[in-house]
Amino acid sequence: MRRQLLADLAAEGSALEEVLVRLAPADWARPTPAHGWTIASQVAHLAWTDEVALQATTDPGGFERAADDPSDAVDRAAAEGAALPPAALLARWRSGRERLAAALAAAPDGVRLPWFGPPMSVASMATARLMETWAHGTDVRDALGLEPLDSPRLDHVAHLGVRTRAFAFAAHGLPVPAAPVRVELDRADGSVWSNGPADAEQRVTGPLLDFCLRVVQRRPRARLALTAVGRDAETWLDVAQAFAGPPGRGSEAGRHAARTEEAPPRPR
Repeated sequence: MRRQLLADLAAEGSALEEVLVRLAPADWARPTPAHGWTIASQVAHLAWTDEVALQATTDPGGFERAADDPSDAVDRAAAEGAALPPAALLARWRSGRERLAAALAAAPDGVRLPWFGPPMSVASMATARLMETWAHGTDVRDALGLEPLDSPRLDHVAHLGVRTRAFAFAAHGLPVPAAPVRVELDRADGSVWSNGPADAEQRVTGPLLDFCLRVVQRRPRARLALTAVGRDAETWLDVAQAFAGPPGRGSEAGRHAARTEEAPPRPR
């Protein structure tokens, strides 16, 4: 499982890099949907979070001593990284994600990695990095007028979207519903991704791509072909959030790495 997950993480990074290497230097200054962030800012953020995740994996004590308030560190790191020449920034991101992948592959089974909140498993960290790569890659593609990338790797994003349901409610100050939700999502190849009891009264259905765009808040619900049955399912699609940070800020809030139900966010 870990090997396949890391292979998918590497493939997601490579897919975004294929877009970036074709850009002219001036294109890196194009604005993206995240207010104040250019394409360079998006890549700088990915580079920084990979480096921070690498430290959490290889030097947990150093990570905990250096841990900063992400709300300030995120913007600062993005601005500093975006000031690099595009070629240097791309090389930094490539090197960082390769080193992180190697560290995650070598991490002992059962280890818990410190993060900006409770520790995460290796699988959770890798899934979070894949989700962020795809989400910020969507911002880059939006800036270039390209459609979001739809691939089998979105299964991981959908999984994370389901795992963070309780967090999304809590982040919005809402009680976490006890009733289960059945999620049935149509993949691009016509197959169905599903989660939850088949007989659950609360249901969410629609395209897998649309669900993933919603849980990373890259599209408003009104633009997506998602259907909810039941009040809790309706509310979930309104507040869905597979990343840490303040609720309801869309692409801006999506800068922070995801947390799963196994690693609920700490109060800030």
